[in-house]
Amino acid sequence: MRSGYRAPRRWLQMALGTALLASAAMALAQPAARVEPAAAAQRAAAPRTAAPRTAAPSTAAPRTVLVLGDSLSAAYGLREDQGWVAMLGERVTAGHPGWQVVNASISGETSAGGSARVVDEVLRHRPAVVVIALGANDALRGLPLPELRRNLARMIGASRHVGARVLLVGMRMPPNLGADYTRGFEQTYRDLAAFFDVELLPFLLEPIAADRGNFMDDNLHPTARAQPAIARHVWPALEPLLR
Repeated sequence: MRSGYRAPRRWLQMALGTALLASAAMALAQPAARVEPAAAAQRAAAPRTAAPRTAAPSTAAPRTVLVLGDSLSAAYGLREDQGWVAMLGERVTAGHPGWQVVNASISGETSAGGSARVVDEVLRHRPAVVVIALGANDALRGLPLPELRRNLARMIGASRHVGARVLLVGMRMPPNLGADYTRGFEQTYRDLAAFFDVELLPFLLEPIAADRGNFMDDNLHPTARAQPAIARHVWPALEPLLR
């Protein structure tokens, strides 16, 4: 399996190397102020009064959890604050001051779409943690599993390249595409998590999947009532990455 990841690694080196080097901070040296001898003598003779100390305001930017998902993470058909990602964000902010959650999920997103935009997203937000929750739309379209694997590998690699920890969130699909595809689809997430040594949540919808009443009329998207259960399900996998 390892030979299949050479191409993603070369892609990461080319795509990210230049951008990261270009974004490095460069300090411009300012010329030192010239002090005339007479003025210097006067300053040396003058009594020195210690300036009162004041606490410096905190300028530390919040650490970011970046969520890259599809409609299941984008609160499809709901208000944004009704989605599990927003609920998770509230819990992160309350329990871990200095952290924030940014939801960059897009309804209809595929692993190819996530792979195409992951570099821009991680360079824009500089996340400390990236949650990758993609693949459901790929399975619905019958995407060949090697393509899914390559796309997710690029996303994991790009996230790791900027120093972020990764939570990979898997999916399970009904066997309408055949048992081999269904098993291979689930195994793809396990293989990637093991290869890259990242955290894995095997099935995003596990706590709600068995109850048809948890889904909208399309039988695909969770209702508002089901969102808190998803947030509670994701939390134990995410919380250790915030420490």
